Amino acid sequence: MGKVFLVGAGPGDPDLITVKGKKSIETADIILYDRLVNPELLEYASITAQLIYCGKNPNHKSVSQLDTNQLLVDLAQEGHTITRLKGGDPFVYGRGGEEAEVLAANNISFEIVPGITAGIAAPAYAGIPVTHRDYSSSVAFVTGVINKEIDKDEYWRHLALGPETLCIYMGVKKLPEIVELLTKNGRNKNTPVALVHMGTSKLQKTVVGTLDTIVHGAKDIENPAMIIVGEVVKLRNRISWFEETYKNELLTQLT
Repeated sequence: MGKVFLVGAGPGDPDLITVKGKKSIETADIILYDRLVNPELLEYASITAQLIYCGKNPNHKSVSQLDTNQLLVDLAQEGHTITRLKGGDPFVYGRGGEEAEVLAANNISFEIVPGITAGIAAPAYAGIPVTHRDYSSSVAFVTGVINKEIDKDEYWRHLALGPETLCIYMGVKKLPEIVELLTKNGRNKNTPVALVHMGTSKLQKTVVGTLDTIVHGAKDIENPAMIIVGEVVKLRNRISWFEETYKNELLTQLT
């Protein structure tokens, strides 16, 4: 019987992979990787390792989660050492919990290797701390795509009046609806908001506004992007660092 490592690849910057995550890539016989994994990380793989792309592109056909689960089981039962490489952290909207359940049910040995999730890293690279002594002592990781059986108003009412900082995954296409539900349920329309596209990568782009203005201001932002709602967004003006650093490095290279 083989073994499966459920590994968080981090948010985009390949240098943010953990030491254990890198070792898991290096020692794997087979690597199953998702769309948001930085391709540079696959360069750590052995030249004999088999690489299997598992898709997860919302706009194109990809390997289903059920098929991925079964593939992990089949390959492990053949005796392989498998690294399941997932963007961010496998247990933060990565469906790693579902894969771990299937492996456990089939008595397959596995390990969880946490990764840095975009909900923390993208704001940090944009100069936005998700907590701050003067602005926010609570933060919630939120998905913009919720189960159809859940009452949307109740879901967003809890969030509108609850945590001071919201880090919203998979919410770009639903931004107008999210803004409407937050303001309707009590969040001040002047609350600062930021969208960070391709956070921690060289393509990172950040747009800042308020709940009242962000829909118009962020109309050109596409997935993948993190939405950050809360007073902590104000700090970007003081401590933004990554985008300016990268621009300066690029200018230096060009000259």
